[in-house]
Amino acid sequence: MANTPWLLLTVTGLFSLLIGSFLNVVIHRLPIMMERQWQSEARAWLQAQGQGGDGGEVAGPYNLVVPRSGCPHCGHHIKAVENVPVLSYLLLRGRCSSCGARISPQYPLVEAATALLSMLVVWHFGFTWAAGAALLFTWSLIALAVIDLRTTLLPDMITLPMLWLGLIVNLPGLFTDATSSVIGAIAGYLSLWLVYHAFRLLTGKEGMGYGDFKLFALIGAWLGWQVLPLVILLSSLVGAVVGIALIVTRGRDRDIPIPFGPYLAAAGFIALLWGDAIIRVYLQAVV
Repeated sequence: MANTPWLLLTVTGLFSLLIGSFLNVVIHRLPIMMERQWQSEARAWLQAQGQGGDGGEVAGPYNLVVPRSGCPHCGHHIKAVENVPVLSYLLLRGRCSSCGARISPQYPLVEAATALLSMLVVWHFGFTWAAGAALLFTWSLIALAVIDLRTTLLPDMITLPMLWLGLIVNLPGLFTDATSSVIGAIAGYLSLWLVYHAFRLLTGKEGMGYGDFKLFALIGAWLGWQVLPLVILLSSLVGAVVGIALIVTRGRDRDIPIPFGPYLAAAGFIALLWGDAIIRVYLQAVV
């Protein structure tokens, strides 16, 4: 496949459609798993304090594997032929085959985006170890971006393992040198942490969540401290444009938080593929 680019891209696209289907499971279930864990810990704490906390337990296991996927409206178990990425959604016309309830377009969009972005990654890096690592990075960004859009959460179960993985893959200098990777993780976290506390002192409000700090640290660990100014600039510009557009077009309340994670994730992906080129062009233009 290394000598046949079209075959490599085709296999990558088909495989990534399946990954996109799994990412939809992660996007839907991981926040629910987190909520159930918080509830369980709260009940345990109340019981330890002698303040009740009995009842409310959810029957049966709930994780990324069980129970089987089903329609949230009627409980219809999704069959294998109804779970083919993108194609099943089109054939079912976006409706549940049992009750006819509308299926969220998020599912085919995530599957298609995962396939397209994965093909772009492999086209850029070729049949290399860097491509394999970059795919893991890309898939994590997709999951984090959509989860943040849906719930304003950036789960530690994704950000922290991926941050450590970024440090590991750069020990041999896969994307940057080890020193730049470590400094990137530290600078990514501390920079937004300082902005957060400065904004809170000035306004009395919380401008972002700790998940944003960890995501920025993740990007720094993978790509090095050198790309962090580019990532924060791109994400801030896009976030500001989208936020203003929502206020103007939809009359969105300015006090309603807008997730920053998707913009960080998008900027991180751009930096993965074209960060060095963008920085080089900028420096040439300035100098």
